[in-house]
Amino acid sequence: MKLPTVDDTRALGSKLAQVLRAGDLVLLIGPLGAGKTALTQGIGAGLGVRAAVTSPTFVISRVHRDGRLPLVHVDAYRVGGRLELDDLDLDASVEDSVTVVEWGEGIAEQLSDAYLEIHLDRLDGSDETRVARLVGVGGDWAERVASL
Repeated sequence: MKLPTVDDTRALGSKLAQVLRAGDLVLLIGPLGAGKTALTQGIGAGLGVRAAVTSPTFVISRVHRDGRLPLVHVDAYRVGGRLELDDLDLDASVEDSVTVVEWGEGIAEQLSDAYLEIHLDRLDGSDETRVARLVGVGGDWAERVASL
């Protein structure tokens, strides 16, 4: 799907939040500037998170507990692999939270048997337009994605 503006990317996140449940894992995949944090901001807004959702690049993870469900936001860009991700003890909060992992492809899938991958990319020749592709892996993700 095409997302012409950053606000459209956030709106997709907000819409997605309506189908998210405790225990859900969302992996955001795409190059720098593809809209991963903007999408997470939309998810946070849709979950009712009142605090600002910002990229956790330097702190690696942030937990927002003030929404309908806790939102665990992880930036795995500087995480060296699965063992280092395990050291974050994310599995302690995965069951009760929505966990969104930026740059998690190849290292975060083991956090859940079922998860949603969102592939984001810039449309060639455009400064703002993004393209999103949602891929459900296991569980009932196919049905939930179809409802969007």
